[in-house]
Amino acid sequence: MNNNLLIVGTVAFDDIEAPSGESGKVLGGAATYIGLAASQLNVPSAIVSVVGSDFPQRYLDLFKSKNINIDGLKLDKEGKTFYWKGRYHKNLNKRDTLDTQLNVLESFQPKVPESFQEASVVMLGNLHPMVQNRVIDQLAEGPKTILLDTMNFWMDHELEELIKVIERVQIITINDEEAYQLTAATTLVDAARRIHKMGPEYVVIKKGEHGALLFSNDYCFFAPALPMDNVIDPTGAGDSFAGGLAGYLAQQGHVNMETVKSGIICGSALASFCVTAFGTRALKNITKDGFQDRLETFKKLTTYSL
Repeated sequence: MNNNLLIVGTVAFDDIEAPSGESGKVLGGAATYIGLAASQLNVPSAIVSVVGSDFPQRYLDLFKSKNINIDGLKLDKEGKTFYWKGRYHKNLNKRDTLDTQLNVLESFQPKVPESFQEASVVMLGNLHPMVQNRVIDQLAEGPKTILLDTMNFWMDHELEELIKVIERVQIITINDEEAYQLTAATTLVDAARRIHKMGPEYVVIKKGEHGALLFSNDYCFFAPALPMDNVIDPTGAGDSFAGGLAGYLAQQGHVNMETVKSGIICGSALASFCVTAFGTRALKNITKDGFQDRLETFKKLTTYSL
């Protein structure tokens, strides 16, 4: 297996209002957060997405500087880039969408670069399930690990297509509310069991500031989130988490319970950077030493003796 990571998702403009202030129009999108987070693991990656004529060259240069291949990032000169505006409540776990403009995303047809059709790890970021299925159809035969991130919107409007994607992936990341909605279960243990039956071997249930749970058959692992006293913007934290997990799995070159567990810790560490600034600003400036120090902090959170 190679160490290539293929990333599918949105590359977008976000406009965020939060108790800490306003961001204005900043770089965002699921694929952006995933790619920047995964770049900390030093694996070759590629983004499959679409942007419009208003997308600045400096952002394309940023991707290249992080060793992110953009051959699959289509430039639609006739349209504008996907735009999302949201406002967070005092309780940052809640937010309202103020404006969504699909723009070029509305007619997006994904095209996987030939050099990444044999990627060993594929991260399907939050996007229309039909697009996710079309990407899977373009992958070369052979061993690979496909991760899926999704949201309740697709459960409400495209459940049948979403189920088809879930059947084809090995790992799913989903938050607790979405897990309950998808399965109609009354406990997260039961929800994970029901999702296993749909196809994925590993079920990662995110609980925001309360960490994440990993289920695989009868095995359960809990990863804490880093307690933060100054959260600026939670946007992209879940995507950063997924990027750290996917990047680590690509770096290791094999997937088992131990590598998934370690990948979740990497993802949690990167998510803790993400929330400290608006948009992708914090992710862009993580140093190698800073990342390693954060991983050591996570070790201290869970180390004890009896």
